[in-house]
Amino acid sequence: MENISSFGDGGLLPQEEKLELKNKEKNLFIGIPKETYLQEGRISLVPEAVNLLVSHGHEVYVETGAGDKANFSDNDYSEAGAKIVYSAEEVYTADIILKVVPPSLDELKLMKGRQTLISAIQITTRSKAYFQELMNKKINALAFEFIQDECGLMPLMRSMSEIAGNTSILIASECLSNVNGGKGLMLGGIAGVTPTEVVVIGAGTVGEFAARSAMGLGASVKIFDNSLSKLRRIQSDLNTRVYTSIIQPKVLAKALRRADVVIGALRSNEKRTPCVVSENMVEHMKEGAVIIDVSIDQGGCVETSEITSHAKPTFIKHGVVHYGVPNIPTRVARTASYALSNLLTPTLLRLGEEGGVEPLIVRDCGVRQGVYVFHGMLTNKMVGQWFDINYKEIDLLIASI
Repeated sequence: MENISSFGDGGLLPQEEKLELKNKEKNLFIGIPKETYLQEGRISLVPEAVNLLVSHGHEVYVETGAGDKANFSDNDYSEAGAKIVYSAEEVYTADIILKVVPPSLDELKLMKGRQTLISAIQITTRSKAYFQELMNKKINALAFEFIQDECGLMPLMRSMSEIAGNTSILIASECLSNVNGGKGLMLGGIAGVTPTEVVVIGAGTVGEFAARSAMGLGASVKIFDNSLSKLRRIQSDLNTRVYTSIIQPKVLAKALRRADVVIGALRSNEKRTPCVVSENMVEHMKEGAVIIDVSIDQGGCVETSEITSHAKPTFIKHGVVHYGVPNIPTRVARTASYALSNLLTPTLLRLGEEGGVEPLIVRDCGVRQGVYVFHGMLTNKMVGQWFDINYKEIDLLIASI
């Protein structure tokens, strides 16, 4: 009987190396609609980013007036190589739609289907019908705040948190000023005058940058959080000894009675931020003190906080000024737009180099983390559980490609 070998002729000899073929580069067709949400002033790409994309052969449509609130004119975008269009219908014909606030249901109906949407997800302001419409039109949807970098961090979330932390202290300074009806305190301190006292609740990125700004102005800062590891980290990152404490009601209440400014910067992975400042605590605060509740978009960590708007950002309760605008970064829309553009531009360039959305999602696990609808299937567990929609893991879906 002949010997049967599992190897063909020359099977044990050295073979030529087989290299993976690179995907063919693809020119992108990008559309940037005007933001219709009342308080949103940011735009996804700044003119410099548009110029870079156009120079790589990509086509960009910008709806007229889209950059006005961030002080970017139509002429700025036109000079950068974008085409200015005068109707939402025309901009939504693009293959890739870039928005800050997710499109409304009416805007989704303008999309032709099988496109790519890159925007925030904002699950608390969406509806089940919104996600079902995305699925029905087989739109590949990415939430830019969940896109991760090579270190596994979410750069956009950090950038917006940095902006919110820094800006919260500037807002507090305005609220303390006589010009705005405040008690006339300078946020900080000078020789011979007791510095203002700032209490920061939360030792995350928002809390860290709020503390940096306040300390830079000369204020006395106290930081509270329920995580010892976060408190240790913030001590190390600030590179100075600063008052820190676990959130104990009696200790926190004592600090609040002396505080001129309170920054609520707690975040939660659950549905709502824990409320750690009771109404009774607020009642015992100084007359004219200021509370900036940055966590108001998750319900707020101060019991007396309420959502306000940029048109009327503050209200007074128990003699304490409350600021409850949920979207602080849009207050500095131009800076926030640059931060957003810095994340999206490299992602779009890679998308073109890889030959489309599918190849990029397969190759880049960081971008994959931002996907919540893919080929008509919901892939985000949180959204699925929130709205009771069946979902599938994105890793399983791309394995079948």
